[in-house]
Amino acid sequence: MTSNPKSKIVLNVAEVQNPKLLWLRKNLFNTWYNSLLTVVCLVLLFWVVRGIVTWATTQAQWAVIQVNLPLFLVGRFPQTLYWRTWIVLAIASTLGAITVGIFFNKQQLTKRKIYFFAFITGVLLIFLPLAFTARLWLLLITVLLVAGFWYGGKFTKLITPWLPLLWLVSFPVILWLLGGGFGLQSVSTNLWNGLLLTLLMAATSIVLSFPIGVLLALGRTSNLPVVRWFSILYIEIVRGVPLIGILFLAQIMLPLFISADVRLDRVVRAIAGLVLFSAAYMAENVRGGLQSVPRGQIEAAKALGLNTAFVVLFIILPQALRTVIPAIVGQFIGLFKDTSLLSLVGLVELTGIARSILAQPQFLDRYKEVYLFIGIIYWIFCYSMSLASRRLERQLNN
Repeated sequence: MTSNPKSKIVLNVAEVQNPKLLWLRKNLFNTWYNSLLTVVCLVLLFWVVRGIVTWATTQAQWAVIQVNLPLFLVGRFPQTLYWRTWIVLAIASTLGAITVGIFFNKQQLTKRKIYFFAFITGVLLIFLPLAFTARLWLLLITVLLVAGFWYGGKFTKLITPWLPLLWLVSFPVILWLLGGGFGLQSVSTNLWNGLLLTLLMAATSIVLSFPIGVLLALGRTSNLPVVRWFSILYIEIVRGVPLIGILFLAQIMLPLFISADVRLDRVVRAIAGLVLFSAAYMAENVRGGLQSVPRGQIEAAKALGLNTAFVVLFIILPQALRTVIPAIVGQFIGLFKDTSLLSLVGLVELTGIARSILAQPQFLDRYKEVYLFIGIIYWIFCYSMSLASRRLERQLNN
């Protein structure tokens, strides 16, 4: 029995005209056993997806999410002061959109992506159980996001020199809006709960741990014995202790090292624990990047007359940090998820507020809905950081 060469020619022409068909044939159906494995995996995937969709549409009781959505997002923050949290969200979203618009050109921010973002926002406006004022705030933030994406790249030369200053100024403004004082009603940090506390703790810890980790990495590679051994001892001791132990030490022992007249807030102590822990791992990630820089570039920079500080700032660090972007972002993602341990030291972040909601008598057995919801929230933020890091790598490599 001979094969028909005409059918092969027709098939090859069809594959050339349709690259997706060629990809499927090359990667999923290139041999009989790969074809069988592909079919089995598709059947299993269909069975799992059908079970999840059936449970989500017929058995799940999403009232626990609808009723407690404000608790998930801002916890016990006073309802009359929700306008402050919306302003904080508007500030952070606008600066984030401008930053993305500056670092990624307009070819990457196509109209199709803008339309998709607008579609997602429309779905949220329709289906989320929000009050009318909340819908207006969400619509305003969407407009600010689109404007930041679009005009951030258009006015790159004008905005870029001021962008670090804008982020630096926004941080005390955000703390002032949340905590009050200076003309605003004070809000205790005990009322900062839910996603609000998770994002605040993660963002602050990331911003503070990064420069400390860089300094520790430079200290570990220093020629000064005192600096080098101090950095080594700190890194190895902290890496040998679990995070939950450091969090308990920060809550209990940190007040012992300061004056009795100074009372540190629980949130500040928790941030200190996260920063001390993350900085040690960040130092090792950065040290790996420092070792990847060729020794010849350092010697050439010194031969040109650059002092040690300029060599580190302009020659070594830019190359080292670009090399370890995936490891650094992975550390940031891990730190964001590690905030879930704060509920064990008395802070009611996203996981802690979920446990409080499950303690309500009418929602005692709604574990699947609650933990699926907070799992989706964690995934959205972690995937966003991962996506941003890949785009940043691609941008720097061009």
